[in-house]
Amino acid sequence: MSGHPDGPLRRALSALRHDPPAVAGTVVLLLLVVVGVAGRWLAPAGVNAVDVDGMLRPPSLDHPFGTDELGRDVLSRVLVAARVSLEVGLVSVGIALLVGVTVGLLAGWYRGWVDNALMRGMDVLFAFPVLLLAVAIVAVLGPGLLTAMVAIGVVYTPIFARVTRAGVLSVREQVFVRAAVSIGASDARIIRRHVLPNIAAPLIVQTSLSLAFAILSEAALSFLGLGVQPPAPAWGRMLYDGRGFVTEAWWLGVFPGAAIFLTVLAFNLVGDALRDVLDPRQLTVGEARRSRA
Repeated sequence: MSGHPDGPLRRALSALRHDPPAVAGTVVLLLLVVVGVAGRWLAPAGVNAVDVDGMLRPPSLDHPFGTDELGRDVLSRVLVAARVSLEVGLVSVGIALLVGVTVGLLAGWYRGWVDNALMRGMDVLFAFPVLLLAVAIVAVLGPGLLTAMVAIGVVYTPIFARVTRAGVLSVREQVFVRAAVSIGASDARIIRRHVLPNIAAPLIVQTSLSLAFAILSEAALSFLGLGVQPPAPAWGRMLYDGRGFVTEAWWLGVFPGAAIFLTVLAFNLVGDALRDVLDPRQLTVGEARRSRA
């Protein structure tokens, strides 16, 4: 017996259908994917179409989200910026997942000096505040979309390394792993066939939660002028541009801010539900209420 979980992702998807907040979060994320893929076709106007005569117009039938200080349609820019946030979230978390899982596997499986060297390096990265480390990396490499992806990926790598290492340390003592070692199975085969499937659940949960924080980090970098560069639209940059028009043009900050809020909330709702399903040891508030009902 290998000790594989009975399809953790399949069990999670089945359970999510009976969790209304998770269903709502999933719907929002599916809409985000659609908007991210087809945003330029869904946008009612050109993203950078300047209209001097139409500057700072409030929401109307012609411009549902109003126009900005250059007369550009805010709805079009919010829709197109969704692709940027989605790309940054997926790519940066993908980098963190790949590097962090590799480091955690090596540290947890081989232990000794390998564990000490790798995890001390992760501790150094983990010691820095998330945004400060991201800003430092972008300052060295230069602002831009690709740099933001790399910076955010590096920032969240230690989290995946720690989660992976903790899982490996637990699984490596299981009977089925010891049996595989006793019959001479290679380390690579044991890790691939026995260790990885049994630590998949916490990694799935961490991935869903990290996507939310990655999008927040991208928005923060763009707000500081270190992420996506103008005239390309980005939710964080739109918030920055609208900060000087809070009283006379509230829509410049409200709509991109609402997009960030809904996206992060959706990822957190799905991640919270996944944690309930895949890690029963961590009982969330919602699950506790359901169990008392």
